Parts: sequence; structure tokens; C-alpha cells
Amino acid sequence: MKKSNENLIPGNTIAYQGVAGANSHIACLQAFPDMTPMACDSFEDAFSAVQVDGKAALAMIPIENSLGGRVADIHYLLPESKLYIVKEHYLSVEYQLLGLENATLEGLVQVRSHTQALAQCRGQLNQLGVSTLACADTAGSAKEVAELGDPKIAAIAPALAGEIYNLKTLRDRFEDRIGNTTRFVVLSRARRDPDPNDGPCVTSLIFQVRSVPAALYKSMGGFATNGINITKLESYITGERFSVARFYVEIEGHPADPAVSRALEELDYFSSQVRILGAFAADEFRQQ
Repeated sequence: MKKSNENLIPGNTIAYQGVAGANSHIACLQAFPDMTPMACDSFEDAFSAVQVDGKAALAMIPIENSLGGRVADIHYLLPESKLYIVKEHYLSVEYQLLGLENATLEGLVQVRSHTQALAQCRGQLNQLGVSTLACADTAGSAKEVAELGDPKIAAIAPALAGEIYNLKTLRDRFEDRIGNTTRFVVLSRARRDPDPNDGPCVTSLIFQVRSVPAALYKSMGGFATNGINITKLESYITGERFSVARFYVEIEGHPADPAVSRALEELDYFSSQVRILGAFAADEFRQQ
């Protein structure tokens, strides 16, 4: 199942961060079964594969997890990139504790995985009483365990990683809570707004305000008066003097909707550097 990145067709390739068997790899297979996933060492590389190098048409990027919270790096990379969000995908995360064939739960000393995965399995890890080591990604930690050949070291990763790197499942469903879900966004060089008549839409955008009283209140007022629901609002302080606040926002609705259009006009009046990151169809997961 593992594929080389050589001789890939850019127009039919989707980039992701990690190695074969990672959750991002699985998300690519689920959302775009006809495309070829391309592994990248970092999120920056996945962005560049689409925006700069043109090696991939799309990038599958995790943005938040129901247990571990937001993926911090992404919220700093998105505003600086010139890519657009064209789709969202929700992945049900199912982690396995993976080890060598001769490994046992009682003999484990260390467990490795991505920081998010370690956070999502904190309770199980505490029960085992092992040390942890953060790695670049989940499947990468499984690959490391296979290469090290030490039965005292295990990895938290998806079942697919265990299959690829010939590891044994020491404990199934290792996440602390069933229903653990990661939300991904799909990035493209071109904006691909859906038809607003095809169904519920989500619009993602960023803007900046000066760090002064009522700045955010005035900027957000247009959404309230026009009946627009804000589903996500996150802030980041920027600038050398920490005097400028940048906000990442997601709202229900399409930019072509009259109410959304009026709200965006008011936002533009009271804030600066307003940029729509994309409008995309709301995933069916939101309605569950």
C-alpha cells in the first residue's frame, strides 16, 4: 500500500504530512479514493507541494481534533499561504498501540507518537505507567519502532500503519474516548466556491484588528445584525509589539448570500486585511 512519491501525476495527487499509514493518509484515501496520496515531511512541505512546487493538486491538512484541540501550526500557516479551503473532511480516529511481535504490555517502557495522539491517549498511557516521546507523526513513530527493533518501545498509530510496518496490535482502540474525531481541510491553489443552492455552506476567513477596546465587537456586529452564525472564532496576536490581533473565523453561509455579503462589508469597514480563505460545502458530519 505504500507508494513512492516519484513519477506522481501532479493533477491527480494529494499531499499530506507524515508517512504512509498516518491519519492524514487515511483521510486522503477516504475523501479522494481516485487520487494518489503524496507523503510530505512537514506541513510546510505539504503546503509548498501545492502552492510552490506544483507537485500536487490538493493538500489534506488536519485543523482540529475533538480531544486534542486545534492543530496550532496550521492556523499560522493558513494566513500566510495563498491557498484556499475547498472541502472539509471528518475522520473517525481509531488508534492502536503497536509493538514488535515479541513485545508485551507489561514489558513496555516507552510509547512514541505525535503530540496530538499522545494527548488523545493520555489516560491509557497513565495506566500503563510508561514514558512518552513525541514524534513528527503517528505512522512515523510506528516506522521508528519497526526500525529500532526494541520490544520495550511501542507506538500509537492507526491500524494501517501496523499493517505497513508489520507491527502487532498490543491494545486495540487505544484512544481515551470512543468518538475521537479529527477535522481536515482540503487546500487548493484555486478558489472553488460551491453553488449556494446545492446545500449548506461554510465560509472561512481571516482579518486583523488593532488591540483596542471594542475593536472585535464592532467587527463582529455585522454578523449578529444579519443573523449569521459564527461557528469558529480564534485569535492570534501578531506584530513586534503584540499590538495587532488576527482572527480566524468560520461562519455558516455562502459569500453570495445577501446577508453574508452585508456582514462581510461591515467587517471590512471596521477591520483590516480581510481575506476569504474559502467557501465550501458543509460536511454531513455537522448535521449528526
